[in-house]
Amino acid sequence: MKAKTMEVFIPSGNLTLEGSLELPDQSPPFPGVLFCHPHPPQGGNMDNNVVVAVGRALVKKGIAVLRFNFRGVGLSKGAYDQGIGEQDDARAALKFLLKREEIDSQRVGIGGYSFGGMIAFSVGVPEDTVKALAGVSPVMREDILKGCQKPKIIVHGTVDSMIPAEQIKRETSKAAGPVEVRMIEGADHFWWGFEEQLAEIVANFFVSRLANNS
Repeated sequence: MKAKTMEVFIPSGNLTLEGSLELPDQSPPFPGVLFCHPHPPQGGNMDNNVVVAVGRALVKKGIAVLRFNFRGVGLSKGAYDQGIGEQDDARAALKFLLKREEIDSQRVGIGGYSFGGMIAFSVGVPEDTVKALAGVSPVMREDILKGCQKPKIIVHGTVDSMIPAEQIKRETSKAAGPVEVRMIEGADHFWWGFEEQLAEIVANFFVSRLANNS
């Protein structure tokens, strides 16, 4: 399915963020997913291999996706803010997505990769407009999913040396409601060569939680 891609600029406080909104080539309104990129000081941006792969898989399945650059990345204004201002950026991007006329605001999810997964969970757990959450090799701060009743999935590689599987197990055990952990044999933190496999898992999750809801 061919996507319609639009460059967008998102207000976040007194900053402006660079983004890319991709829409399926069919009639709106669409379910929508905001997907957050990995750690900015380590080269993370919205064109990361995992972020792009997930976005492509979502659009193919009829779900719009908004990718964006956190403050200080690409054309986004500002500077890295230790994950604090980045949460504000994600909230601003979510608000932007919800207001788009092409998006069904009752069917919106959030996800992210690595640092972006931490931001997505931090913003998405308490936000009522978010109906489903996904993390790819997410950084798991303590109690990040505690009591969360929303459907959620974590996709993790068996040879990821940066995010301990035990940490994911510990934090997901604190969640309420449905949680799925998918371990991909042989994948490390960077997912080279596994992009399509992980993207299909994430996209199918969002289809099951968003696409068929009214």
